[in-house]
Amino acid sequence: MQVPPEIVAKNVKITPDIDRRINKGIDKLEKICDHIISTRIALEREQGRHQKGNPYHMRLDIRIPDRGNIIVQRSSKPSLKIPKEPAPFAAQPLSKSGIEASESRYFLTSVLGEKKTREEILPALIRRTFDTARRELERVVERQRGEVKTHPEKQVQAVVQQIFPDREYGFLQTLDGQRIYFHKNSVLHKHWNRLTPGTIVRYVAEIGEKGLQASTVDMADKSGASEMHDRLHELS
Repeated sequence: MQVPPEIVAKNVKITPDIDRRINKGIDKLEKICDHIISTRIALEREQGRHQKGNPYHMRLDIRIPDRGNIIVQRSSKPSLKIPKEPAPFAAQPLSKSGIEASESRYFLTSVLGEKKTREEILPALIRRTFDTARRELERVVERQRGEVKTHPEKQVQAVVQQIFPDREYGFLQTLDGQRIYFHKNSVLHKHWNRLTPGTIVRYVAEIGEKGLQASTVDMADKSGASEMHDRLHELS
């Protein structure tokens, strides 16, 4: 991430546990998209004499190149609170054809009276908000990759210079000698395991956290690979 995550809290104490859960959510987002520019997290708890439950609110603003902001807003949900004292019940026989009433099973009809509710706890809201953001980010990334596939003229050819499978990243070398970082998540069509030094690829470059990097990498077709090999031969 190019800019450190920003956390804004109102009437909410950011405990070590809450901080850990937020950072865990951010890590999952970065595994989907390694070129996120910034992330802003806002947490708020309503306060007021006439406010029941004091619900939590959470907002996530995720900024990525060429897409503006992905915004996700969620509020805590009320859930049924089970009373401590057992509720009275009525037992009623379930009659079945051919079965004596004494052998029938019974069901309990609970008489709960007035329902009591409690607000969803903050860790659950954080998890739910990040889950929604992750799904939305996945859709955006897939859409970006689809656009690159549809518009190959936006792509430039390069050769894989180095690749580090265990660390899930590598470097491309362009015809003019530039060295460009790329991550496993940027490789299209699950071709990561097919890449080796010398593989000809097409890529789209952008300025990221590590400088110039490839936002998408795709293996070149046979004609493109042959053209690239010819150009490399001319330069040697």
